[in-house]
Amino acid sequence: MPSTILGLPLHPLVVHAVVVLVPLAALLLAASAVSPRFRRWALYATPTAAVVGLVLVPIATSSGENLERNVQSTPTLQEHTELGDTLLPFMIVLTVLALAVFVLERRRTVMVSDGPGAARAGARSDAPGRLDSPVLVRAVAVLALVASLATLVQVVRIGHSGANAVWKGTSQSASGSGE
Repeated sequence: MPSTILGLPLHPLVVHAVVVLVPLAALLLAASAVSPRFRRWALYATPTAAVVGLVLVPIATSSGENLERNVQSTPTLQEHTELGDTLLPFMIVLTVLALAVFVLERRRTVMVSDGPGAARAGARSDAPGRLDSPVLVRAVAVLALVASLATLVQVVRIGHSGANAVWKGTSQSASGSGE
């Protein structure tokens, strides 16, 4: 994997995509868990954002490790590196739950046939099944909410530690500038 693109370190470029897509996936999943109307609206967007975010996390981690070899190590950089390594498990859980919500919703909106030539796309299925269990749907919704919140918190922690690693001690206060 290249460590730079057009002379810029790859890590900050990939991280910006992660910082957008991972929280987006978490927010889409949380909203889908609590709102059937939103779930139908974001049916494809939620798992897509989660899968793309999941793919980008290891790229961000790997590019960060490449960048780490080329910069001076500090305690804040070490903290950021250690926290960055924790995001992948969060994203795996989030993606699995996004796919579960997708499957459950698709299962609920399967084509229903009321007779010859009377199939309707998007109609609710009255056929009982284990995937339609209200207990399962609620359990997935609760897990999706918890996973979304935990992932959002972890992204903020990782981003904050990364910002500290890069910017801590580099800014000057307005009163310290002498003007």
